[in-house]
Amino acid sequence: MARVKGGNVSKNRRRKVLKQAKGYFGSKHRLYKTAQEQLFHSGAYAYRDRKQNKRNFRKLWITRINAACRLNDISYSRFINGLNIAGVTVNRKMLSELAIDNEKAFADLVEIAKDALKSGKKAADVKAEVKTETKTTAKPATKKETPKKVEEKKEEKKTTKKEKVDYSTMTLADLKKVAKEQGLKGYSTMKKDELIKNLK
Repeated sequence: MARVKGGNVSKNRRRKVLKQAKGYFGSKHRLYKTAQEQLFHSGAYAYRDRKQNKRNFRKLWITRINAACRLNDISYSRFINGLNIAGVTVNRKMLSELAIDNEKAFADLVEIAKDALKSGKKAADVKAEVKTETKTTAKPATKKETPKKVEEKKEEKKTTKKEKVDYSTMTLADLKKVAKEQGLKGYSTMKKDELIKNLK
């Protein structure tokens, strides 16, 4: 049997792996097998660290905000709580940028947070209270009127259904269903013409 060589295909495949492993320490950038192994590990580390990178940046932003808060005589947790109560939605990345570049704007936010902490009530809670008050005042009037209206609507629907139904176009099975709903006796033994007459 003839000997089959890999030729250019396998050479190119190995070259591609070694190119990706360029700069790795020792044999990891020279030998194909060790280079391939290291690339598998590198891919796994990269996947893991893409997730961890987000956590690391959040930690950094929080430390920056905390440092700026301490200069304004407030702790980080109280500052964030105050902003939530005041209804200010600024993410930590922007807060850290303000703490570095614009100290005056950050100080204004701190004042807003302090004022909100003093007042204590959330803006959302106040809105909820107002809504509940309006609902309680509006409920009694609607309760008295609704049952009559519902009954009238049901009757109107029934009459419109009776007027619109064309039994001649319906199948025997459908006609039997309608007869069952209306409570016709002996509908199961009736023929189509008889059912139509009785339903009309």
